[in-house]
Amino acid sequence: MIKSMTGYGKSIAEVNYKKINIEIKSLNSKQADISMRIPSAYKEKESELRSIIGNELERGKIEFLLYVDQVAVAPSYLINKELFKKYYFDLKKIANELNEQTDLIKIITQLPDVFSKEEKVALDETEWKSIESAAKEAIAHINEFRLSEGAVLQKELSSRIKNIAQLLSEVSNYEKERITIVRERILTHLNETNLTVNQDRLEQELIFYIEKYDITEEKLRLKTHLDYFEETMLLPDGQGKKLGFISQEIGREINTLGSKANHAELQKIVVEMKDELEKIKEQTLNVL
Repeated sequence: MIKSMTGYGKSIAEVNYKKINIEIKSLNSKQADISMRIPSAYKEKESELRSIIGNELERGKIEFLLYVDQVAVAPSYLINKELFKKYYFDLKKIANELNEQTDLIKIITQLPDVFSKEEKVALDETEWKSIESAAKEAIAHINEFRLSEGAVLQKELSSRIKNIAQLLSEVSNYEKERITIVRERILTHLNETNLTVNQDRLEQELIFYIEKYDITEEKLRLKTHLDYFEETMLLPDGQGKKLGFISQEIGREINTLGSKANHAELQKIVVEMKDELEKIKEQTLNVL
């Protein structure tokens, strides 16, 4: 089954008093084109996130968004316990000597270096694991979306391939008439010139000329390409580029049929084939 390159996935992780939101969007692109929007605190992990996304999603214009909501107030300070104790015992000794009753804790909290701001030097490993897990969950969601979209796309592509195959089957209805028309056109032209022609030589030339307009091989190759297109859609993955190449080969055979047609009804069939093929080419651009 084919996958669409279009998709969307979202996941949320809660860790270290934070709600970490991850959103991933994907559109069609020939290569993996990944854009990242993440807070500066997580920049050190950007390359790892890119690697995860690239390996799992393969191709597409991919937008990765990570943003953080605070769900609780995290401690923003550290207590220097050793200094706190030293202040306490020193002040208590002085208070006893002076026979003073006072709130030592309150005094100590105002003294220098008792409290200091907590500075995060590196991303916490637990937090990173939560982000990594959330990213993979969002990727799983986008792959589900891609499969769902791919099923619709595959049905549409298969229908259009069958339409071309049906049109191809109608070509044989006009082949004998087409050859007769070509033969009569040549003979009429010769009669108009009033030239004396050797009949054996004329028959040989007619056969040679008619063979130039024979479309048996083109019909066979076109049928083969149509079957191969259907088979390729059933491959487990990576069909997008291959379907694009097969579409080009289908186009070549249809163009050759058109150039050899020499029949109004055949030309109409070729035009209808080209119309179906253009829609196929547009849709295969969105196949992973």
